[in-house]
Amino acid sequence: MIIDFHTHVDEAEAFGWIDPPEKIVGLLDEAGIDKAVIMTYTDLPGMNAGALDYIVRAAEKFPGRLIPFVRLNPNYREQMPALIAESVARGVRGIKLHPTTTLAHPAGDATLDVLRLAGDAGLPVLFHCGDDPYTTPQTLALAAAAAPECTLVFGHMGGYAHVEDAIAAAQDHANIVLETSAMPYPALIADAIERVGAERVIFGSDGPGCNPKLELAKIRGLNLSTEHEQAVLGRNAARLLGLEQR
Repeated sequence: MIIDFHTHVDEAEAFGWIDPPEKIVGLLDEAGIDKAVIMTYTDLPGMNAGALDYIVRAAEKFPGRLIPFVRLNPNYREQMPALIAESVARGVRGIKLHPTTTLAHPAGDATLDVLRLAGDAGLPVLFHCGDDPYTTPQTLALAAAAAPECTLVFGHMGGYAHVEDAIAAAQDHANIVLETSAMPYPALIADAIERVGAERVIFGSDGPGCNPKLELAKIRGLNLSTEHEQAVLGRNAARLLGLEQR
């Protein structure tokens, strides 16, 4: 089974982002990908009060294919416990945080509240991890150290300029998983597998902005062992999402 751990489904007309679930499913079919984690481009609450409803309904259109994550703004601190509880009750399997859009420091009290609630609920937290303010691996590592009970997935595993830093952070913190989407150095994926283990490297595409078929080719072009390739492309995601138990 191949699971894409990072895709987007949203219809935010103000930003020109019109990506209904049918669009990502078509790209998954083209690439031969079985399932995908989906999340909105916009944050809940605040900018998009309907983000949870939208992402749950999108997943319901394609049962067994799409796995919803809720994208949260931790600054609405008092609302986080109820929103996370509601999300779990509605089948959400993880949380997405983008500190650049929310300006919530990853190791600030508001974000740490979310991480600890996620850890208690068994939800992985996917962070945008790259070159933008508040998203560098060094900053996210502070959150990993402060909330060891939560699994932090570093989306883009450091982006363009911070991949080595992301790998080093994962070496230092056992609760960090590196996700491969939109990162332009495939050889560093193999390096990460060597340094932190295949069980903590996970495939993602960031589709539809990035083509899942091309992102999948990054992994297959590494000529990994069958064991390692299966771990990166699906088994690790199944474990984090609780699909193994199901």
